[in-house]
Amino acid sequence: MNGRCFCGFVRYVAQGAPFFETNCHCSTCRHVSGAPFVAWFSIPASGFSVVSGEPARFASSEHGERTFCPRCGTPITFRSSDFPDQIDITTCSLEDPEQVPPKDHTYVRSQLAWVKLADGLPRFPQAR
Repeated sequence: MNGRCFCGFVRYVAQGAPFFETNCHCSTCRHVSGAPFVAWFSIPASGFSVVSGEPARFASSEHGERTFCPRCGTPITFRSSDFPDQIDITTCSLEDPEQVPPKDHTYVRSQLAWVKLADGLPRFPQAR
C-alpha cells in the first residue's frame, strides 16, 4: 500500500496485512488531527518505510511518538513503546483509503457528544 501527506513531501510504503483497523475517538487523536476522530490501522513496524521526504516527530505521551509532514502537517504514524513491533498509520494518508476500512471504534468514552455513530461497528470504551 502506498501513502503520502497532503502536499506529497512525505511518501511511504506499508507492507503486511493490516490489523487493528479502527476509528479512534481519544482526546489526543482529536487534538493532534483537529478532527472528531481518526481512522488508523496497524502493520508490523518492519513493513513501514518512508520512500521520500522526512516526517517530523514528537512525543504525544510518555509512551507514544507521532509523525507528521513538516510542510503540510498531515498526521502519518503513531508508535508506542508498549508495542514496539507495530506501527499505526492514518488510514486517510493512504493513496486508496478504501483498502483498509475501519472495523470498530475505540476510546468512545471520549467521543464527542455531537458525533452520532450509525455504522453498526463495534464500540469500545477504551482500547479493544
